[in-house]
Amino acid sequence: MTTTRTDTPSALALRLRRRPFTHHNRLAAAVVLVNVIAAFGVDDARALADLVVANVALAVLIRQQHVINLLFRLATSAPTTWPLRVRWTLGKVYHLFGGLHVGAALSATAWFAALAVVRADPLTWTILALMVAMVVFALPALRARRHDVFERVHRFAGWTVLALFAADSSRQPGFLGSTQFWLLLLVVASVVLPWTRLRRVPVRIVSPSRHVALVSFDYGVTPFAGSSTAVSRNPLLEWHSFANVPTPGRTGFRLTISRAGDWTGSLIDDLPTHLWVKGVPTAGVGNIDKLFTRVVWVATGSGIGPCLPHLLSQETPSRLVWSTRTPRDTYGDELVDEIEAVQPDALVWDTVRDGKPDLVELALRAHREFDAEAVICISNKKTTWHVVEELEARGVPAFGAIWDS
Repeated sequence: MTTTRTDTPSALALRLRRRPFTHHNRLAAAVVLVNVIAAFGVDDARALADLVVANVALAVLIRQQHVINLLFRLATSAPTTWPLRVRWTLGKVYHLFGGLHVGAALSATAWFAALAVVRADPLTWTILALMVAMVVFALPALRARRHDVFERVHRFAGWTVLALFAADSSRQPGFLGSTQFWLLLLVVASVVLPWTRLRRVPVRIVSPSRHVALVSFDYGVTPFAGSSTAVSRNPLLEWHSFANVPTPGRTGFRLTISRAGDWTGSLIDDLPTHLWVKGVPTAGVGNIDKLFTRVVWVATGSGIGPCLPHLLSQETPSRLVWSTRTPRDTYGDELVDEIEAVQPDALVWDTVRDGKPDLVELALRAHREFDAEAVICISNKKTTWHVVEELEARGVPAFGAIWDS
């Protein structure tokens, strides 16, 4: 018997898990609050510059692939004998990467605005303009509408800011060997490191329908279940991350890519023979399944991709709820047969035949019948947020992507 019914947080604690009081937003607010407190100790331009660099370092390092993997490993190493409420909170580890990044980036920009007023020279105003542009294009509404622009502004403006700030700081007395120097060196190393593993690799793409592509890689890397890989056709301009699907006993991995925009549509139509990859496989929300004794996976469409490696490994007892259009026609018999072989009791809901499902009700039913401790939802933003928040409002630990980047 699980502890779900007897170890549920209070009504207030459950309310604080909903937007706008999510862990992500609370972490961002905490970083800003710490910076507000730090403001009382600022007495010169050097202190302002130190705070800028400290916040930039936090914003960059918390999104570094190796740091993400380490924090996931630490958070998910808790034994399943720990109280469910503790494991529920540890499962929200992925909120760290967005919350701390946002809070630190906003604080760094605010401190640099103050520094620009103090120094009042063209270089600092130029750096400030670039930092403000990064913040503006990262606003959720604008980022969603112009994601390619957001990505390019973040990349090229970010690189330029680092170069200009390092050049400016190097002219300040005592910079070499100072805390600023070492933090900037760490930030630059963190930014450069993934690019040292940039490579163009062969791929095999099968398109069972015009809606989806199954992309296979085998270039000497077999990622862990619950990780993702960033791929590109033009590495300087855009990158897209997808969940890795390793198969037990085989080398390499697959990606399940649905037609969801110009880039994915072009990939499905063109079926390229090579793609660019960089960095290392990076942990994602699916990793938190190891914190629980039994898990329900709720997926829509190609959201089955991130679920599949966990279902295949069978490390955590799982039950699948998958809502998709004509699964065999869309994803092919081979993939569906693979799923049914490891999930004979899965609920596969054909939206063409059965209409739009009530995913919250289906998840609750599977959670109850399977005696699960948690639900992990892999879907689009609107559906994920709806399912996660409705389940958590009912006292069910639920997890899903938060679209923080």
